[in-house]
Amino acid sequence: MLESIDHGNSAVKTVSDSFIAGLSEYAVRPPLAAETIEYNGKFWTLTGDRIPYMRDKTKDDRYFILSLFAIARDLKEQKETEADIDLAGGLPPEHFSVLKDKFADYFKRDGVKFVYNDTRICLNIRRVFVYPQAYAAIVPQSRLLLSIPKVFLIDIGGFTIDVLLLRNGKPDLQFCRSLEIGTITMNNGIIGKVSAMHDIRLEDDLIAAVFQGQETILPESVTQTILDYGKRQSDAILDKLRELQVDLRSTPAIFLGGGSILFRPYIEASPMVVKADFIPDPKANAIGYGMLATAQTQKLSMNGAADGSAR
Repeated sequence: MLESIDHGNSAVKTVSDSFIAGLSEYAVRPPLAAETIEYNGKFWTLTGDRIPYMRDKTKDDRYFILSLFAIARDLKEQKETEADIDLAGGLPPEHFSVLKDKFADYFKRDGVKFVYNDTRICLNIRRVFVYPQAYAAIVPQSRLLLSIPKVFLIDIGGFTIDVLLLRNGKPDLQFCRSLEIGTITMNNGIIGKVSAMHDIRLEDDLIAAVFQGQETILPESVTQTILDYGKRQSDAILDKLRELQVDLRSTPAIFLGGGSILFRPYIEASPMVVKADFIPDPKANAIGYGMLATAQTQKLSMNGAADGSAR
C-alpha cells in the first residue's frame, strides 16, 4: 500500500483527504472525541489549533501521529487493519538535502501498533520516499515544461513560501529559497489588526472565507480590513521575492499551495508579475509524491536495487 502525505504547517493532505495539522494529547481516553488514536500509552485527538511551526518536523512524535490519522482514515475506507506501507512525502526544496534522510528515518518503523477509535491497527512502514515540495506538484504536467527554459515554482504554504527554479522542466536545487512569510503570518497579523480596530475575534477559516468570496456575517468594514491586509501582504511577498532575484517580470511562474488561492487576485493584478499560472488543488503535492513514488518503485523493481531517496 502506497500512502502519500503532504505534512503541511497548516494542514495535512493526502490524495483524497485534508485536515488541520493540530493535535491534543491526553493521558486517558478523552470523552466525546470524534476521532482518537491510542499510541504508546497516550491518546491523541485532532483539533482546530494547528501545531506551531517546526522547521524540523521530526523533533517529536506529533507529525508521526498526524500521519497515523491519515493512514487510519484510508485503511478504514478499505476495511483493512493490517498493512505494509510505502510512505511518500516531501520537504521544502531549501531543506531537502539537509533533512531528507532524517525525515525518512523518522517515519520508517516496523510493527507500529495503535488503536484508531475502537479498531486495532498494525503497520509496517517499509520504505519512505522523500521528494522536493513544489516540484512534486507539477509532476502531472512536467512534460509540458520541458520546452520552457526557465520557470519559477512558488509554493505559498502555511508558514513558508518555497521557491524552486526549473530549467527545461528539471529542478535546479542550487536555486531554491524559503521565506517564512506564509499565510499563518498574515492571519496572525489580520487577527491582531481586526481585534484592535473592530474588537472582533477571528479564526483562520473565517479569514480564508473572506478571501475566497464566501458569504459571512462580518461587517463590511471588517471584510475590507481583511482584504486590504491581504493586498499589502501579497505586495510584500512579491517585493521580497524580487530581493531574492526572483524576477517575475522576465521569468514565468507557477503558483501553488493553499496561500496561492487566497492571493491569486492580487498576484494576477500586480505589475510585478507578467505571466502566472496556478495549480488550485491544495492536494497537488500529495498527488505528485504518489506519482513519483510509483515510478520510482517500478524502477527499483526492474533494477532490483535500492535508491538514495528511499529509505
